[in-house]
Amino acid sequence: MDERVLDRAADLAKEYLAGLSERRVAQPVDLPALRAAMDGPLPEHGEDPIAVIERLARAAEPGLVASAGPRYFGFVVGANYPAAVAADWLTSAWDQNAGLYATSPAAAVAEEVAGQWLVELFGLPPGTSCGFTTGATMANFTSLAAARHAVLRSVGWDVEERGLFGAPPVNVVVGDQAHVTIFASLQMLGLGRGRIHRVEADAQARMRLDSLRETLAGLGGPTIVCAQAGNVSTGAFDPLPEIANAIADRQAWLHVDGAFGLWAAASADRRHLAAGLDRADSWTTDAHKWLNVPYDSGLVFVRDATAHRAAMSLGAAYYVETAGAERDSFNWVAESSRRARGFSIYAALRSLGRAGVASLVDRCCELARRMADRLAAADGVEVLNDVVLNQVLVRFRRRDGVGGDAEADALTQDVVARVQADGTCWLGGTTWRGQSAMRVSVSSWRTTEEDIDRSAAAILRCAEAAASARASEAAASAGSPS
Repeated sequence: MDERVLDRAADLAKEYLAGLSERRVAQPVDLPALRAAMDGPLPEHGEDPIAVIERLARAAEPGLVASAGPRYFGFVVGANYPAAVAADWLTSAWDQNAGLYATSPAAAVAEEVAGQWLVELFGLPPGTSCGFTTGATMANFTSLAAARHAVLRSVGWDVEERGLFGAPPVNVVVGDQAHVTIFASLQMLGLGRGRIHRVEADAQARMRLDSLRETLAGLGGPTIVCAQAGNVSTGAFDPLPEIANAIADRQAWLHVDGAFGLWAAASADRRHLAAGLDRADSWTTDAHKWLNVPYDSGLVFVRDATAHRAAMSLGAAYYVETAGAERDSFNWVAESSRRARGFSIYAALRSLGRAGVASLVDRCCELARRMADRLAAADGVEVLNDVVLNQVLVRFRRRDGVGGDAEADALTQDVVARVQADGTCWLGGTTWRGQSAMRVSVSSWRTTEEDIDRSAAAILRCAEAAASARASEAAASAGSPS
């Protein structure tokens, strides 16, 4: 093997990472040109590997988004912590199949150790099992599969063997602001998106207890309740202790979707937000969000390891399964052959330590508060949420109050588009309680106060330009002959 191609790839990767801080976060993309640079007929004969890598880097460059940089605030995307990136490079070089202990004892033990560290870090019950998935969608899928197994087993039904045909109906209760991955998981599990019971949410997206109690009063039989730790727009947490109390005397399973909010439990200053977390039955989160490991990296935890394993385990004559204490990782997720994701998580946790994880969470939350303060101080800018975590929800209005909500919707959408085109930072838009809003998520270990101030200034500059443009258009329209 010619190792020069690995050296060249490493050099190109290091050059990219070194320029992240000053790189435009996003840039206009000429899609036909991007396709042309990558397209063409499959070569009849192989090309020089170094030339292939260099051509790929050149062709991809215009289409890369600096999501690993310090001013990317969209979609709750983490960056890439150095030790995690290095471990990910090794993971590719080692090329381990993490499905079975027999195919990679090292991958199995890395997941075993990292999983136990995370159980302790989040304060989950001892004995909680852990699985490594692609992301929160499959983590929620796995959790809810374990829940489906357990609540039907409690009424004497083996869903893995007999399926759902003729099974006792399972009630699924979700908050009105539940994340889409919950619905995707229910769809795939045959529990359906359209037969769920929605619970009203308050102004911060927290599940309302009065509505929950009213919903539960009309239900009987096996029940799964899905709560949130960190709403994707506001960062708010459902009242977990009260929810646990409300279902304590029922055949109910409490699942907590904590795609990024679960990491608050690692911080002494934010742990109160996740009070009651240990009373749930299953939990999900992403390591590629706040732990800042490379994509893809989701996590699922289940209190009842037996239910977890029963919901996921398969078997084949050719599988070399262990009979002892070794971990066969395919028993805990809906995949057999897969990437050894545990190495990057192991490296990130070992590199950061407990204090480092807590510091990362706290710093991002403080920077989100700084962003909210910088924006809210300007006329015509409204921060819509209580900034309790790393999420900031923003809406823009004309300073003269003209146009009402419709004008504010249009202005907010215009500001988001201008910020994305500006390139200083990147963030997304959303619809919150029927109104357009800008969503800012601070999740990167690279982000500094200077990045926040620079980005806030760019946002306000874009807001001023958008407001001026819309005012000019309105004036021109008013002066036009009928």
